[in-house]
Amino acid sequence: MSKRITFLAGNISKKRAKVALYARVSTDGQSTENQLQELRKVADQNGWQIAQEFVDHGISGAKGRDKRPAFDSMCKGVIRKEFDLVMTWSVDRLGRSLQHLVTFLDELHSKKIDLFLHQQGIDTTTPAGKMMFQMLGVFAEFERAMIKERINAGLSRARAQGKKLGRPRVSLEVESKIRELRSMGRGIRKIAGQLRVGVSTVKRVVDEQKVA
Repeated sequence: MSKRITFLAGNISKKRAKVALYARVSTDGQSTENQLQELRKVADQNGWQIAQEFVDHGISGAKGRDKRPAFDSMCKGVIRKEFDLVMTWSVDRLGRSLQHLVTFLDELHSKKIDLFLHQQGIDTTTPAGKMMFQMLGVFAEFERAMIKERINAGLSRARAQGKKLGRPRVSLEVESKIRELRSMGRGIRKIAGQLRVGVSTVKRVVDEQKVA
């Protein structure tokens, strides 16, 4: 058992701390189970009682609290002081905006609730832990800004080279079938389902026909 875990246990496990676990993945194809298994293991090693597990599936960390239902529910539990400690796999599971991260940390501390970040080995029971948490938030926000900048630069290069962006158009045969089904009074979603194309594709073809 690491010194970090031992230190935390010495501070809060004696009162059998009630713990909230939070896990998040950005896409529906990913799983939160690995995150949760590690957090459960740490909680068990320290004798902490898992009060509730909160999981957001397929939601970006850039989204605010109002767009992450599980995170919002956990925050409400924090306000009601239902937990002694919030555990999560990594700082970027909580969010990628420094403002959101610091606001969340302030909410925790106002209720005397601590935070455990497994990957970074940080707990906010110490001033150093709180400072490191804020620094990690800065790095997470910087990383997101850099990714966005690279994506925008790539799109600009593609446009300059005359490349068409976005999804490829469907075949003329499919477009003709879309117009035919629409003329028969079929709904856009039904057409999309029948032809196995996106709803946006059907709408584009229908809109182009109106303009023509």
